[in-house]
Amino acid sequence: MSLPTVTPVSPAELEARLRLHRLPELGPARFKKLLEAFGSASKAISAPASAWRSLGLPLACSEARRSTEIRDGASHALAWLEHPAQHLLMWDQPDYPALLAQISDAPPLLFVAGNPGILEKPQLAMVGSRRASRPGMDTAAAFSRSLAGAGFVITSGLALGIDAAAHQAALDVGGQTVGVLGTGLEKFYPQRNRRLADAMVASGSAVLSEFPLDAGPNAGNFPRRNRIISGLSLGVLVVEASVASGSLITARLAAEQGREVFAMPGSIHHPGARGCHQLIRDGAVLVETIEHILEALRGWQRLSLSTPTCTPATTHPLLKLLHAAPLTSEALADASGWALPKVLAALTELEMDGSAVCESGRWFARVS
Repeated sequence: MSLPTVTPVSPAELEARLRLHRLPELGPARFKKLLEAFGSASKAISAPASAWRSLGLPLACSEARRSTEIRDGASHALAWLEHPAQHLLMWDQPDYPALLAQISDAPPLLFVAGNPGILEKPQLAMVGSRRASRPGMDTAAAFSRSLAGAGFVITSGLALGIDAAAHQAALDVGGQTVGVLGTGLEKFYPQRNRRLADAMVASGSAVLSEFPLDAGPNAGNFPRRNRIISGLSLGVLVVEASVASGSLITARLAAEQGREVFAMPGSIHHPGARGCHQLIRDGAVLVETIEHILEALRGWQRLSLSTPTCTPATTHPLLKLLHAAPLTSEALADASGWALPKVLAALTELEMDGSAVCESGRWFARVS
């Protein structure tokens, strides 16, 4: 659902939206209903209580909108936005992530610390158990390094375990990563990953939340944030998860949103593998190598994503080398003089548009 026109948001409208956003029992659907009914948040805030009741909105919403607490919270958010690297993305504005805007319950507002521009780049979500095994953590880190090196932004929930391993590994190779919180940005949880989040922001990655800045760790908010993790991403990779894991919620949401779902198999004796096995039985792509992910994503069109596409096949420098002879990615880096991460990112683009293919560790140019 979207508004028919896109207009810049005035300071008064921004303050009104921040007030609406803090109201109790006002989720994305009701937020959008108000904007569509009244034309703006400013008009909604000043509308009579009878008009709110006619829309079927809870009495608590209408009564709270003029409270001092709601006003002060909006003022605090406005002050927060004055700082560098702190941003607010709104669902009806051009800088809102294109893929996320497609889901039915896209958050009206997103608070972002760091670089919001990376939200338009191709993202791959990696999720899994908070109490992951050491092999699971190592596998998550290895895949995150490879995927980040291939040009994907690694998106996860900044939880302990698999999430943290995926975020850190992306940073380790100079890649970019996005953390989606189940709390407000000023009530970070879990605190053990606070340093990791700070490193993400400082390095040009991003941490974001749909919740008000001071929203604490409410248990019901963590499953809710999972739709954002999947909604931002082309696909979701579940590395290790029990059958009761919240990661399976993310995978289910991804499937409902039309995203790819990937799962890594494990030992039949390991409880942490059973969730992944269930996903595979339900149709998830069984993943053993990064090529299984790239193959599944090859048919994706970038929609309105702003990531620059690679040069046409006839002029791409890597394809010129591959037309001469098949090469490994390392050999391509040597021959082209490019850094290996840049080569891997370009090869991912070429593979996704069908211009190149990897077989037995060597890259071949496709002949059209």
